[in-house]
Amino acid sequence: MTGRSSRIALIWRRMRYRGHLSLYRFDRFRRKFAPALRFGTSTLWALSLVASLLCVVDMLLYLGFDHNPGDIRLLTRGLRAVQALFAVNVVYNLVFNPATTLRSTRWPKWIVDIALLLTLLPWIYPRPEHPWIPWLDTVLYSHWTLFCTLAAYSLLTLSAGALKLMSRRTNPSLLLSASFLFFILTGSLVLMLPKCTVVPLSYTDSLFVSTSAVCITGLSSIDVSATFTPLGLLVLALLIQIGGLGVLTFTSFFAIFFSGAQSIYSQMMLRDMVYSRSFNALLPTLLYVLAFTLSIEAIGAVAIYFTVPPETGFDIHDRIIFSMFLSLSAFCNAGFTNIHDGLSNPAIMNGDQTIYLAVSAIVIAGAIGFPILVNFKDAILLRLRTLADRLRKRRRPTPVHVYDLNTKLVLIATTAVFLFGCVAFFALEYDNTLQGMPLWQKCVQSVFNAVTPRSAGFASVSPAAFLPATLLIVMVQMWIGGASQSMAGGIKVNTLAVAVLNLRSVIHGHRGVCACHRGIAIPSVRRANAVVFLSILAYTLYTFILLVLEPELPVRDVLFEVLSALFTVGSSLGITAELSDASKVVLSTAMFVGRVGILSLLMGLVRTRRDSTELFPKEHVIIN
Repeated sequence: MTGRSSRIALIWRRMRYRGHLSLYRFDRFRRKFAPALRFGTSTLWALSLVASLLCVVDMLLYLGFDHNPGDIRLLTRGLRAVQALFAVNVVYNLVFNPATTLRSTRWPKWIVDIALLLTLLPWIYPRPEHPWIPWLDTVLYSHWTLFCTLAAYSLLTLSAGALKLMSRRTNPSLLLSASFLFFILTGSLVLMLPKCTVVPLSYTDSLFVSTSAVCITGLSSIDVSATFTPLGLLVLALLIQIGGLGVLTFTSFFAIFFSGAQSIYSQMMLRDMVYSRSFNALLPTLLYVLAFTLSIEAIGAVAIYFTVPPETGFDIHDRIIFSMFLSLSAFCNAGFTNIHDGLSNPAIMNGDQTIYLAVSAIVIAGAIGFPILVNFKDAILLRLRTLADRLRKRRRPTPVHVYDLNTKLVLIATTAVFLFGCVAFFALEYDNTLQGMPLWQKCVQSVFNAVTPRSAGFASVSPAAFLPATLLIVMVQMWIGGASQSMAGGIKVNTLAVAVLNLRSVIHGHRGVCACHRGIAIPSVRRANAVVFLSILAYTLYTFILLVLEPELPVRDVLFEVLSALFTVGSSLGITAELSDASKVVLSTAMFVGRVGILSLLMGLVRTRRDSTELFPKEHVIIN
C-alpha cells in the first residue's frame, strides 16, 4: 500500500513539474513575443470595432427589407464572418492576455463571451435529428440566438470604444454633440427602411423626425400613427429613450457594468454627467438612474393602460403598445404619440380625464432632473440609517443640509411656474378653449396644459385657439423648461432661479448671490446669465432665418414654431407639415442645438485659453 502511494505521489510530482515547465515555457514565449502579442491585441480590437459596426448594419438590412433566399444567405454569411472574428478575439484574449482579461472582465461580460462561444456549436456539431433536450436544442441552433448574442457583443464593443474615446481627454461637449449627431443620422436612415414605414418617407422628413426623437422634441412633419409600422415605432421609441437618457450614459453604463475598465478621466466625466458624488458611487448611481427610468416608465405604462377610455376601440395588443409608447414618450418629455390626433383625439378627450393626470405625473417625473432624484435617494437612505441607529441606540453625526441648494431651488421654481401656469390657463381659457366642459374637466385640462408646455409638447386642446395672453404665457413656459440634467428642454428652472436671485442681489446692492442661507458660486451666476443671453440670441437668429425662408407664414406661428424647436418642446400651431425642406433642416439644427445646449456647444467649439483676466486693472462700466 505504501509502495502504491509512493508511485502515485511520484507520478503527481512529475505531472506538476511538467505543468510548471509548460507554464514557464509559455511565459517565456509571451515575454519573447510581447510586442507581436500587443500588436495582435490592438489589431483584433480595431477589427472587432469595425466588425461591430458591420454587424449592426447587417442586422438592420436583414430586419428592414424583404429579401429573397439569395440575399438572406449573403447576409447570414456576413454575420458568420463577424461571429468568427468575435470568437477569435475572445479566445486570443483568454490565451495570450489571461491576467488582464480576468482582472478587467465582469461576470455579465463572461456570460456574453460564453454565449458567443456556444454559438459556434453548429459549426462543430451538426444539429441532431433526435435531441435529448428539445428546448435546449431549439435555443442553441436558433438564428435569433445568434442575432441576440452578436448584437450584445457588438453593443459591448462599441460601448467600450466610446469609453476609450472618453479616456483620451476628448472635449466632453464635442463628444456629446458627436454622439447625438451619430444617432440622428443613423436613425434617419433606419426609419426609412421599408419594414419601418407604411408609406414611403422622404429623407428630409425622416431626418426631421429622427432629430425630433433623439432631441426629445416631439415636432413631426408627418402623422406618426399613419406612417410607421410597429417596427418603426420600436425604432422611434429607442431613439427617444437614447436621446432622453443621453448616449454617453447608455454607453458608459454598458462599458463599465460589463467590462469594468475605465480611466480616471472618463470616470470624472461620467461623475459630472450623472451627478455622482464619488468614484465609488459611479456605477450605483448609473444603475439607480437607469432603474428609476425603467421603473417609472413601466409604472406609467400600467397607469395609462387602465386609464385609456374604452371609446378608443383598442384591443389588448394595441392598448399595450399605446400605453408603453406613451409612457416612454411622456417620461422623456418627447411629445410623440402613436394615435391619430394625439391626446386631442375625441375618444380620449371625451373620457374620464384620468389619463391626462397620469401623463402629467409621468412628465413631471421626467422633468424634475436626475440630480434631484439622486439627492432624494441619498436623503431617504440617510433617514433609514438614522432610524436604524436610533433603534440600536447609536449616535452618528448627520449632515446639516440633507437637501442641497440645487434641489431646493428646482423644487421652489418648478412649483411656482406650475401653479402660475395652471391658475393663468384656467382663468384665461375658462370661456375659450375650455368652454362647455364640466368643472372637473376644466381643472384637469388646466393642470395638463400647465405641465406639458414646459417641454413635453403634448396637446389636448389646440394651441392655435388660445387667447394671445395665454399663448404668451405658454411661450414663456416653453422658454423656461424643466430642471437641469433632466429630460426637459428650455433654459431650465435652475438658470431662471439663479438669474432672478442675481437680479434681486443687484437691486438690494449685495455683492454676492444667496438663497436658503447659502451662497451661490459666482461661476454659476455667470453661466446662468450667459445661458439666458445666448437663448435670446439664438431664438432671434433662428426666427430671422425662418421668416426669410417662409415669408408667407404668419409671424405668430413662426415665432411659436422656432421657440418649440429650439427649446425642445414639440408644440405647434399647425405649420410643421407646411414647411419647406430647407426650413425643416433649419429647425432640425435648432432642435440639435437646443438639446446639446448652446453654451456647451460653444465651449466645445472654442479652444480654452489661459485666463489672464486677473492681471488687468479693474474699471467700472456705466450700466443703467
